Amino acid sequence: MSGRPLDVLEESLSEPVTVHLKDGKSFYGNLSGYDQHMNVVLEPADASDAVLGELDVEEVDNTTIIRGDNVVSVTL
Repeated sequence: MSGRPLDVLEESLSEPVTVHLKDGKSFYGNLSGYDQHMNVVLEPADASDAVLGELDVEEVDNTTIIRGDNVVSVTL
């Protein structure tokens, strides 16, 4: 998968992702929405779907909206 960042997010809707934030926290969930400012919306995901490795990942209990200026990266 390659292309412009927003195109990649579009192709990843409803897929499990990990969102890494500036403060070092990470959130795991299904990508349910985004906008041109990289604000993202995560819905709860089954943690067994994640390949967590050594990441600091927190399960998302409810719908979470993350402001785009806090996002460092989104891992598919």
